[in-house]
Amino acid sequence: MDPFNGVRGTPQPLSAETLSLFTEGVGLVLSRWTALQMAVENEWGGRASLQHLQKLSTDLVSWFSQSNAPLYIDDLEMMLDEKMLLSFNSVFEDGSIEEVAEQLMILHEECLNGNFETLCQLRASSPATQAVSQSRKVSEEEGSDDSTDDEHEPASDMALDIEPEQMAVDPVKSKSSSKVVQLSSKEIAEGWAPVTSRRNRGKRSS
Repeated sequence: MDPFNGVRGTPQPLSAETLSLFTEGVGLVLSRWTALQMAVENEWGGRASLQHLQKLSTDLVSWFSQSNAPLYIDDLEMMLDEKMLLSFNSVFEDGSIEEVAEQLMILHEECLNGNFETLCQLRASSPATQAVSQSRKVSEEEGSDDSTDDEHEPASDMALDIEPEQMAVDPVKSKSSSKVVQLSSKEIAEGWAPVTSRRNRGKRSS
């Protein structure tokens, strides 16, 4: 059974060496998640954005390695969704959360089986910081052409478009245009968040 098509049984423990490799892989996946790196680079989570990123990596490793319950990809997607909202005041509507969750499930399954193909591919790929730098440069160039009225618009509740090929870990899997919505503190306090399809579909099973 594919880990991202349903539920895997009670998680098997990773050896100390394999856990170290899996932890490295989780960090590489996050470093290649363009939308997340944009949130960190622009400090959407405040000055502690980098710390939020590090804690996310730690929490993900713990979710996989310390859970005694079956692992559902829907739960992982919800976890990522909530952490993006709580840690970075952002809602990712680009499909990247699903892609990253799938990548993490595959990585974990491979590590359990002593297969490190995905880890090797991640090591050979480029981090998302390059795409973030390009996006920032384009935004700055476009911003210089905006009218003075636009300069006074608030930065909150902002939607940023990201090129599909820069969207997530594996560009080949990207199927939709990217959008990241940054919420205002008022919207977060009111509990505002768009209702996505994964919130309603329940646990996936094969």
